[in-house]
Amino acid sequence: MATDFSTNAVERPEPCKADVKGNIPSWLQGTLLRNGPGIFTVGDTSYSHWFDGMALIHSFNFKDGEVTHRSRFLRSDTYKANMAANRIVVSEMGTMAYPDPSKNFIVKAITFLNHTVPDFTDNGASNVIKYGNDYYATSETNYIRKIDPVTLETQDKVDYMKFLPVNMVSSHPHYDNEGSTYNIGTSIAEKGKTKYTVFKVPAVLEKDKDKNVPALKNVEVICTIPCRSLLTPSYYHSFGMTENYFILIEQPFKLDILKMATAYMRGVNWASCLKFCPEEKTLIHLIDRKTGKETETKYYTGAMIVYHHVNAFEDDGHVLFDVIAYNDSSLYDMFYLNKLKENPGFSNDSYSKPNYRRFVLPIHSDPGIAVGEDLVKLKYTTASAVKEKEGKLMCQAEVLCEGFELPRINYGINGKRHQFVYGNCVEESAVSKQIAKLHTETKKMVYWSEDNCWPLEPVFIPRPNGEAEDDGVVVSSVINTNPGQSCFILILDGRTFKEVARAYVKAELNKDMHGFFIPQGSE
Repeated sequence: MATDFSTNAVERPEPCKADVKGNIPSWLQGTLLRNGPGIFTVGDTSYSHWFDGMALIHSFNFKDGEVTHRSRFLRSDTYKANMAANRIVVSEMGTMAYPDPSKNFIVKAITFLNHTVPDFTDNGASNVIKYGNDYYATSETNYIRKIDPVTLETQDKVDYMKFLPVNMVSSHPHYDNEGSTYNIGTSIAEKGKTKYTVFKVPAVLEKDKDKNVPALKNVEVICTIPCRSLLTPSYYHSFGMTENYFILIEQPFKLDILKMATAYMRGVNWASCLKFCPEEKTLIHLIDRKTGKETETKYYTGAMIVYHHVNAFEDDGHVLFDVIAYNDSSLYDMFYLNKLKENPGFSNDSYSKPNYRRFVLPIHSDPGIAVGEDLVKLKYTTASAVKEKEGKLMCQAEVLCEGFELPRINYGINGKRHQFVYGNCVEESAVSKQIAKLHTETKKMVYWSEDNCWPLEPVFIPRPNGEAEDDGVVVSSVINTNPGQSCFILILDGRTFKEVARAYVKAELNKDMHGFFIPQGSE
């Protein structure tokens, strides 16, 4: 049985206890927040793309063996404007909104100007991120919305542009043990330059603890990197971080700024201004975290599209980073709602399934090494980095597995060598019917699935003071389309990948994007 992912969800803002089957570990205490699109139709208007739907945030609170669920729509300015007009009036990446035909010329002229230099949406439907002690719903624009992690109420609207010049920002930051957050944004034609900006938001200072000031007030720019092309910056959704380096993939999947400026006038959406250039190489930037400088060696690989980094780590003069990579840009197109409705089984002849790739970057390239020589000296990977003319290194990845997406690790070892990755199996379709645990050394996988069930992104939660990397649980919210059965939150043992408990919720769950776990006491 298929499920229609374009149906408007219903929010359940009041906390409601779930029906637990099995035994939830007593140490599992905290709240899992999940974010994704929830409203696709307003009045007589509908979004064109699934990613554009207005955000719905779910909360699953684990306490003393019980689970309490609630959900609430993000009351963004976008939500308020759309609801007040009873039609979609704020454009999203895949949906261009036009004024009501009855509106006068002035309204239409203002709308046109707003789209020439886009004032992006604050519909943060991609992820939940943390800056300082605050939690934000985010997409990839310059706006984020602070939320109350307990009640899910929408709070302040924060504009990155008030703190640093970035028009677009990744929705997958990194965090260190001190409570600082690292992220990357794109500055479009700022002072005549288009560049990528890596920045740090420090942990909250003692003097600011009781003040209602955004942690972004203390933002520090670590470095800026010029885009290869002034008017076509690369699209990215995430980046890598090790103890000493950042990894940014400048892929030939580009946003055409001039086309964006004229998209509204031409009657096309902004997503149509994204272009994949398969004839171009992918440039990999390796940036020293301490100096903010790029390494002298230039790293390249073939054309690819990466949305999700898995992890990155250092070993004996090399930086290794794992990504989920595609050979083309067909994934985005698969989520246009007319295509999802035409194809409720989600299998698709044009589907280009991703693979899990491991790249290895030798940090130093000896000038004496001959052209054509492989500089990778690690024995446990087949990845290579071959020297070309002008000292460039052409990198070829090792493929660990295929048909795997939405990767999560034990974040406690982020930036260090990992063994295990949890994710969704997307062998036949971009919509997953099973989740898996991958052993990166043996390449073996173990799976969980159930008939007529659609598990969402699995999140690994470590057991406090656990010794092994996989000592913990994996939590996934599951859409259940079996007649007469409820959706549930699934809890698997991190080691065995066997079910230890599930909690049936008294609400419909909807397909979402990403989740963030907040341990008890951190709310």
